[in-house]
Amino acid sequence: MNQVKPKPAASRSSVAAKRAPSSAVRSRLKLVELLLEVSRQMAAYDSLDDVLRALVEMTTTALGAERGTLFLNDEQTNELYSRVAQGNIKREIRLLNTSGIAGYVFTSGESVLIADPYSDPRFNRSVDEQTGFVTRNILCAPIRTVKGEIIGVAQTLNKVTGVFSKHDLTVLEAMTTQGTLALQSAVFIERMHAVRKQEMEFVDVVSEMTADIKLGSLLQKVMGEATRMLKAERSTLFLNDDKTHELWSEVGQGLASVQIRLPNHLGIAGAVFSSSKAINIPYAYADLRFNPAFDKKTGYFTRSILCVPIINKNGKTIGVTQVLNKHGGPFTAEDESRLRAFTAQIAIALENAKLFADVHNMKNYNEAMLESMSNAVLTLDEGGNIATCNTAGLKILQVTASQILHRPAADFFSGANDWILARLKQVEDSAMVDVLMDAELQVGDDKVSANVTLLPLLNMDKKRLGSMLLIEDISSEKRMKSTMSRYMDPGIADRLVASGAELLGGQSVMATVLFSDIRGFTTISEQLGPQGTVALLNEYFTLMVDCISHEEGMLDKFIGDAIMAAFGIPVGHDDDADRAVRASIAMVRDLARWNVPRVAAGKLSVDMGIGLNTDMVVSGNIGSKKRMDYTIIGDGVNLASRLESACKQYGAHILVSQFTMAQLRGTYRTRELDLVVVKGKTQPVAIFEVLDYHTTESYPNLIDALGYFRDGLAKYRQGKWQDAVKQFDQVLALNPADKAARLYVERCQQLAEHPPGDAWDGVWVMQSK
Repeated sequence: MNQVKPKPAASRSSVAAKRAPSSAVRSRLKLVELLLEVSRQMAAYDSLDDVLRALVEMTTTALGAERGTLFLNDEQTNELYSRVAQGNIKREIRLLNTSGIAGYVFTSGESVLIADPYSDPRFNRSVDEQTGFVTRNILCAPIRTVKGEIIGVAQTLNKVTGVFSKHDLTVLEAMTTQGTLALQSAVFIERMHAVRKQEMEFVDVVSEMTADIKLGSLLQKVMGEATRMLKAERSTLFLNDDKTHELWSEVGQGLASVQIRLPNHLGIAGAVFSSSKAINIPYAYADLRFNPAFDKKTGYFTRSILCVPIINKNGKTIGVTQVLNKHGGPFTAEDESRLRAFTAQIAIALENAKLFADVHNMKNYNEAMLESMSNAVLTLDEGGNIATCNTAGLKILQVTASQILHRPAADFFSGANDWILARLKQVEDSAMVDVLMDAELQVGDDKVSANVTLLPLLNMDKKRLGSMLLIEDISSEKRMKSTMSRYMDPGIADRLVASGAELLGGQSVMATVLFSDIRGFTTISEQLGPQGTVALLNEYFTLMVDCISHEEGMLDKFIGDAIMAAFGIPVGHDDDADRAVRASIAMVRDLARWNVPRVAAGKLSVDMGIGLNTDMVVSGNIGSKKRMDYTIIGDGVNLASRLESACKQYGAHILVSQFTMAQLRGTYRTRELDLVVVKGKTQPVAIFEVLDYHTTESYPNLIDALGYFRDGLAKYRQGKWQDAVKQFDQVLALNPADKAARLYVERCQQLAEHPPGDAWDGVWVMQSK
């Protein structure tokens, strides 16, 4: 009988092992189940927040850790961010993807298992110090896609029992890898939602912007939206001023509302405008184009700058948008793209708003200009109704706005003014400007003298829009010209009126005064009788005034048979003294020619004397409230009158003072006649005789006589009476009619008989006016 031997114990255990799964297999099965659970749970979520929360919870539970965090990499900012930290309030945590243990794992791609974090130099203990949390051990692994790309880091802290093992690290890597697809999908979906949201916000913002045509508020909105959209601290939108070549802005986020202007080629903004290329500066103070002066002035600190050009539909750069200091880091390429798209869309709105502002400013300017005009400006629409009338028009036409606006022109311009309607019809038919000078308008019970201009109003296509009527009231000007023309040349009167009323109010001016008087007028008037005297004076005055007016002198007044005139008022010239002398010479010559036919007809010849003096005089309208005359007063006037009277004593026709001689620019035949003290004065004045009107018949050997007279006057003033008489006798020998030479012969003889003594200075005191 065969006995069956029992199997050894080792064999029995081997069989048992074959029948039951090993612990390694069970562990793998458990991991598979865990990964399946990860896939199952991840499939239930579509938001990134839920996927992150679920994956963190599953890894923390599976590994028996106190806390877990899952970081994803932000490619634009190079930051690791997390939105879930178990045990803390839900928030987004961001750190550079090169810092700390998480940064090391992300950049190196190596998992780490740290038993004592505080001894590891990569560990940042400041977080524990701030929160009071104590980190005992750390397990950290990269999150890889199926292609091996690292997209983030999974980190668990503080194993509840014991420390983390390599098995725990294997589990963490497997779970995060399993959840990678869900993470990528959730990130993609979130980005799509964000892009969609941005697009919708972008459309809403652009729609709102384009609806605003006020430049100031539009700039405020654009800068506010740029600041919000790019999460910046401040933004400024600069528009180019084509006239001044400056970039300007009315407002700036975070600054007081002021207008900023800078040359359009300077600074960061100028560089962007000139090149039409965007500039993204992550560190402002490291860029040489940045000017820190503004920061120093305001106390602001500029960290980063993004500046893009604003380009219109025609490809022209019309300005730049500049944003400063993005929260959380420098501006990204996506920020630049978004700002470019934004500015491209609002460029049309900006140009429309700028055009509206320009049109509005032009409208205000035109209205202000019309209101400030002294001329009436009326516009008529196509139907012939009065559309507008400025303030001056209401005043000239003596109406209120309600009495004239929107009324047919045919009703308003009726009766005596219906000629305006006929002129308007001609302008409408011909489309040509019509001008009427010194026309007469009936305004109420008054008549207004006016210059009237009628113009057609045409659009860009030369189609008629209506008509314009300009009315310049010249009534007061016409009255003033009429008054002024009575005593001055009409051309001077025009200039005086054009210069304004200030010349009439009184002023001190340098002028040359002319006095003339007819010699022996009493005898002449007795012979002629009243009517003959008036006829003679009218003819004489006409000749004399023409000579004065020809040199642009002003006739002041007629004083009986005398004339008072002035040169240098109301309009001065550099050669007023010369003008007075030329006028005087012309007066004497014209009088001589006028006497020729008179003498031939048996009438008495007329002689005259003229006195000229240059001095400061007071000119202006002088008189009573009921009657005023434009005239001159002063000592200079009195001296001219004394010189005119002295002409009788010296037998002269034209005497001028030393003050007039000093002002002369031309060369004339003159001789110094005497050094006199006129009646009413104490200071001596040298007087000179002008002899240019003489001919060889009226004064033979004039040049020689002037030399002898000059020498005789010198001997006279030296007190050498006999020597002086010899010189003056030589003058009389050449021209026995020289009364001045005869006068000096008599004086010298008298002084020789009665010497004046050592006090003699050659001054003669005139005893009569």
